Amino acid sequence: MKITFLGHACLQIELQDSTLIIDPFISGNPKNNTIQLSDLKADYILITHAHQDHTLDVEALANQTGATLISNYEIITHYGAKGIQGHPMNHGGSYEFDFGELKYVNAIHSSSFADGSYGGQPGGFILSAEGKSIYIAGDTALTYDMKLFGSAFDLSLAILPVGDNFTMGYVDALKASQFLNCNRVLGYHFDTFGYIEIDHEAAVKYFLDHGSSLELLEIGESLTL
Repeated sequence: MKITFLGHACLQIELQDSTLIIDPFISGNPKNNTIQLSDLKADYILITHAHQDHTLDVEALANQTGATLISNYEIITHYGAKGIQGHPMNHGGSYEFDFGELKYVNAIHSSSFADGSYGGQPGGFILSAEGKSIYIAGDTALTYDMKLFGSAFDLSLAILPVGDNFTMGYVDALKASQFLNCNRVLGYHFDTFGYIEIDHEAAVKYFLDHGSSLELLEIGESLTL
């Protein structure tokens, strides 16, 4: 399982037979001068919630690749009206796809499309594939639900927002990792805008001082599980 940071909260996950893109926000990312939307391939596009910094390139990428969308019912209905195929889910539900199992889990945030229309309730995903499980939190605050996730899954990696202001910051992300029983964290949703700029050195040191690991990748960098 190879995970590539595409900037902000956008990820590419390469599995043996499938490629997943999470929350595509490429063309509008002011920090991105590395990734071209036209170069991306996807079999599935996972969407945590409807905010524009998570959905800006969904339609273009889906039309380019023929990918199937996976998200909450409202988001899938929204894109279905545009002729884009999708698989709807809701909180607590799991489904076995051809690439592995996804569980759609709670997130504490808001969710609306750029025009103000309702985007359903925000969520995150727990992906179990190729003998590993990873938690993709989406935009969220720290929540006790993470203790349930940590007890139900043996997580190899937790992908958590660390930018603060709109989501939890790195201090709460460390507590989240403890709730999740997962001491390897990939941080995302940071630095893209002024409100969420962070001190990388301080964040990484904070995790190390508490016996955990925080990885902050540059756009285009990858890790392998």
